[in-house]
Amino acid sequence: MARISAQQVIDTVLDHGSFTSWDGAPEHGDIDEAYRGTLSRASDKTGLDEAVITGEGTVGGKRVAVICSEFGFLGGSIGTATARRIIRSIERATAEQLPLLLSPTSGGTRMQEGTAAFALMISITTAVARHKDSHLPFLVYLRNPTTGGVMASWGSAGHFTFAEPGALLGFLGPRVVELATGEPMPEGVQTSENLFKQGIIDGIIPLEGLRGAVRRTIDVLADGDPSEPTPPPAAAIDGRDTWEAILRTRDTSRPGGGDIIDALVDCSVPISGTGDGHKSLSVRARLARIGERPVVLVAQDRHNQPPLGTHPMGPGSLRFARRAMRIAESLNIPLVTVIDTPGAELTKDAEENAMAGEIARTLTTLVNLKVPTVSLILGQGCGGGALAMLPSDRVLAMHDAWMSPLPPEGASAIIYRDTEHAPEMMEEQGVGAEAMLKTGVIDEIVAEPADPAELPRRALSAIEHALWELEKNPARVGREQRFDHYRRFALGE
Repeated sequence: MARISAQQVIDTVLDHGSFTSWDGAPEHGDIDEAYRGTLSRASDKTGLDEAVITGEGTVGGKRVAVICSEFGFLGGSIGTATARRIIRSIERATAEQLPLLLSPTSGGTRMQEGTAAFALMISITTAVARHKDSHLPFLVYLRNPTTGGVMASWGSAGHFTFAEPGALLGFLGPRVVELATGEPMPEGVQTSENLFKQGIIDGIIPLEGLRGAVRRTIDVLADGDPSEPTPPPAAAIDGRDTWEAILRTRDTSRPGGGDIIDALVDCSVPISGTGDGHKSLSVRARLARIGERPVVLVAQDRHNQPPLGTHPMGPGSLRFARRAMRIAESLNIPLVTVIDTPGAELTKDAEENAMAGEIARTLTTLVNLKVPTVSLILGQGCGGGALAMLPSDRVLAMHDAWMSPLPPEGASAIIYRDTEHAPEMMEEQGVGAEAMLKTGVIDEIVAEPADPAELPRRALSAIEHALWELEKNPARVGREQRFDHYRRFALGE
């Protein structure tokens, strides 16, 4: 396949005529004549002085820094001069508070420079970490091919990582793998399509679609000036029958968390997979805009979970949720979780992949987040899988929502050795929204809409208002507030 040049990326993504180079003369230092000749020939071939172009431009009128590798220059390899140029550009983007688009295509470390150049991957990674510490977006667009030290460091460090269709992407290129192991890499493993399928990258985008993805990300993250939203209708405490409410949440036509995610698709960026080889359809996440505010939204999608679907909420689903939570904290924007699940996966594989441990780690992540958090129990809240996504600064529940330690029928079976006592037990255990409000498990009940199809809109309205309340009351936000709240909840203070 034809390779995309660095200049093509710049010309396609940035507003016409907006690019300004940041590149100074390359700092190659004391090198031998053979290497100097190699560099000279690469320059004559490409018209460039190094394997990377850096600078800034605008996308939709908004400034963005860009770093683009050029494979035609010694295979896009990273030597001392290349690394210094990359690091200085990242540092400048950080200092000027710019989002950063990095588009590598590289075989990795420059072999003419050996171990010293190899170790520079650490230096580039530290510059990326400082950029992300400043809560600035770091976007990666992987081009064909990207392997070696580049793929194993800054090429895999983006908040969001997209790739060119059909690109060769991997730890080591297939030729090196075969020489090192004596076995060829199976066909189709080191492709952008397979990495997306495995949950390692967030999407596959042709070059002509990259500008739209970058612009959408910048627009979603733009600062807003939210005014006070209209509060959702107050729920009337009516002593509703808990079992009838549970049955309503089990209605297959009732919208779920996936419908809330889909309602925001026009102004959002997908988050897909854990980045380390797990993908989830039972939990979905997006960088999105709710009202005038950027958020990361993580929602359990019961329609994809058994018995309605075929994707149980297993350990990988919670690892994925935690990745989305870390993105929210890194970008310093609120996190919203939507709970709607018949329960976590109960299989041998789930146990051997630390289902209980993943619930514990997700709880720990949530209570420790430094950003504002809102959770909404949309409908079903069954067991540890639901509890894992509950802790927040403001906990909401739809009026028919519920949360129980076990499936209702399972709780009945433990106590009565039958399922017929489930309605009675759910009432006694206080699993309904009104009981949870009384005991302090939740902070607010959101009225159910007359038309169930309006549920996603009603839920988003309630979330928007809760976020506004937290913004106006910062003392209610953060780790220490959560610790104090849940201590008081336990001690009855």
